[in-house]
Amino acid sequence: MPSSIIISTGSHIPSETIPNSHFLGNTFYTQDDTLVEKPNPQIVETLHNITGISERRYVNEGLTTTDIAFMAGQNALEGMDRESLDYIIVAQNFGDVQAGNLRTDMVPTIASRVKHRLKIENPYTVAYDIPFGCPGWIQGMIMADYYIRSGDARRVMVIGAEILSRVSDPHDVDCMIFADGAGATVVEAGDTDGGILAHVARTDALDNAWLLRLGPSYNPNHRGDELYIKMDGHDIYKYALKTVPLVVKQALDKAGLDLGNVKKILMHQANAKMDDAILARLFKLYGVSHIPDDIMPMIIHWAGNSSVATIPTMLDLMMREKLEGHRLSSGDVVVFTSVGAGMNINAMVYRLP
Repeated sequence: MPSSIIISTGSHIPSETIPNSHFLGNTFYTQDDTLVEKPNPQIVETLHNITGISERRYVNEGLTTTDIAFMAGQNALEGMDRESLDYIIVAQNFGDVQAGNLRTDMVPTIASRVKHRLKIENPYTVAYDIPFGCPGWIQGMIMADYYIRSGDARRVMVIGAEILSRVSDPHDVDCMIFADGAGATVVEAGDTDGGILAHVARTDALDNAWLLRLGPSYNPNHRGDELYIKMDGHDIYKYALKTVPLVVKQALDKAGLDLGNVKKILMHQANAKMDDAILARLFKLYGVSHIPDDIMPMIIHWAGNSSVATIPTMLDLMMREKLEGHRLSSGDVVVFTSVGAGMNINAMVYRLP
């Protein structure tokens, strides 16, 4: 069977930088409609200490998810024949949400819109979306691997794009976590021993389906038909800490590798404290107490949580040597892992050819 090789990457990092001070004027409420009693400077500082976020990136008013997905994909396709793509898979969860209008627009799919914008004529470039929560880009890569290994495809582009700033409730403290962005990869069939080595995915919907969901604003004086992203952060933390390390180990076992073989772990970033705890729990599974300082790149402190875009954006920055202190070379093993709405978790093991 052919191997699935990442041959190019691209990303779109929004230019609008939103510092934590942006939220000092917000009025925050709790789930039970009561005002948060802490002063805003204390709220902002507490969130910073937990999540590690100092600033985040928002798109400007005129852009949509399609726009930034297209720009990331165009970046990844530079110098490449676009007509050679067998699939375009776009991981996203909210469609084209317009500025000032929370009505989602998901027909046609973002992937079809991107194909249209790329002016691809080939009718056999199949384009579709994956709404899989934050792990959507990894799941798209898993699907691309299946297509390539089956012989059904030779070249697949996977994009993760999201504009969370437009679906976050300004009266919910969690709004300070969310951000915007897009990342893309092109995966191609190859005859090397490298590429995607293994992957594992799971959905724990029986007890945890609603830990991330859409709901009305927490502001009791602003209750319309609008729905915003909501989450039970503490429960998600406990679930992720318990489950993500197990899935990563399963993927490494499936690849026949040990944690000591891993050069980098690219983990979805919604909370730096949570990621550090997950990493420590993973190393504990292997009986290892020393965690290399540079094994887990982080961009959350300046990029925020851009959902499906976080990991492919990090990968693009690393491949282009734009992420300080983090480089990848031939033979390096990288683990990708994410957790998000569903609740969905996945992990993928990749060796650079």
